[in-house]
Amino acid sequence: MLEFFLLTMLVGLVAGLLAGLFGLGGGVVIVPALLWLFTEQQFPENQAMIMAVATSLATIIMTSISSLLSHHKLGNILWHRVYRLTPGIVTGSVAGAIVADGVAPDQLKWLFIGYLCYVALRMARQFPANDKEGKQYRRLDYLAGPGIGLVSSLLGIGGGTLTVPYLVGRQVAIKNAVAISSVCGLPIAISGAAAYGLLGWGNSALPEWSLGYIYLPAFLGISVCSMLTAPIGAKLAYQLPAKKLKRYFSVLILIIAIKMLMQ
Repeated sequence: MLEFFLLTMLVGLVAGLLAGLFGLGGGVVIVPALLWLFTEQQFPENQAMIMAVATSLATIIMTSISSLLSHHKLGNILWHRVYRLTPGIVTGSVAGAIVADGVAPDQLKWLFIGYLCYVALRMARQFPANDKEGKQYRRLDYLAGPGIGLVSSLLGIGGGTLTVPYLVGRQVAIKNAVAISSVCGLPIAISGAAAYGLLGWGNSALPEWSLGYIYLPAFLGISVCSMLTAPIGAKLAYQLPAKKLKRYFSVLILIIAIKMLMQ
């Protein structure tokens, strides 16, 4: 158990660093890492993937709080957009957990592999971003929320790779889009993690120290360490050639996807 806990701390350190450096949620790294760790620990094969997703989602609670406070101090959060997105996000996050609980583990893994390929493509292509807010799309915000919440909860991610492109496409300045996305990660994580906890409650096949589908030792190790390294990654983003590094990281994401296919 000690070795396992130390490995989850290492995952948290890496996930936090990459989240700060590239503006990605840790789920891109955390879910594949946890799937491997849970498999090595001989967790039930039909539970390992959903536990990796649920635990990853729970870890986002702590990092989202930290990001929210940072962006609030900078004054980048457009709260009216957050208020419009949040109701749908909460509904979608609960629905996503229910869907994940109902699909086969292999199907859930294929969905995540598809998501990794999407992220790799976006990072490699370097899509242009706006630098000022334009026309507001009130109805679209209400319609987009459920979709963002459902996909994020289903895959165990904070939704940044969905929320930011949506907002930028609606003429929201990139700094505001990132801030709004960071705030929206909190309702995604809380509602999704709560749903996974309840859906797995009382499941005798789950290992000890599980809170529903959330594995608490992994949650603690990753949460604490990712909060330590995320600010470091954010500082490095201003000092390192981030655009070039994103292309290298996109290749790494594709390698992770291939490894998951082979697992």
